[in-house]
Amino acid sequence: MFKRIDHVEITSGNLERSIRFYKEVFGFALKERMKPSSPEVEEIAFLTLGDTMLELLAIKNSASPAKGPQVGFRTMAIEVDDMDRALQYLKGKGVEVSWGPVTLGTSKRAEIKDPDGLSIELRQW
Repeated sequence: MFKRIDHVEITSGNLERSIRFYKEVFGFALKERMKPSSPEVEEIAFLTLGDTMLELLAIKNSASPAKGPQVGFRTMAIEVDDMDRALQYLKGKGVEVSWGPVTLGTSKRAEIKDPDGLSIELRQW
């Protein structure tokens, strides 16, 4: 009945900047762009990485994300093969590491932010 998570939807303060970030930093491919007939959404971009899809939304009257924890979606996690190599690569792309890496059980975790300040967790199992 239920197969998988189809996509993660992210609202963006600057759609072009977000598309560029996810393509250049993580290797996502642009699948499709569209301008919906919606009073709140200006444009949607669909990006894919393997069988993972992001739906980036350019919204009218956007606001910055909350500064502290609150009820709701917290983060998106991307699995990496080698945490140290991934962090070195990201730093080379000018991406700042928010925290980590730390060991949690048998995994390693670290966190970065996207151009809008949204958390992206990196996880090595």
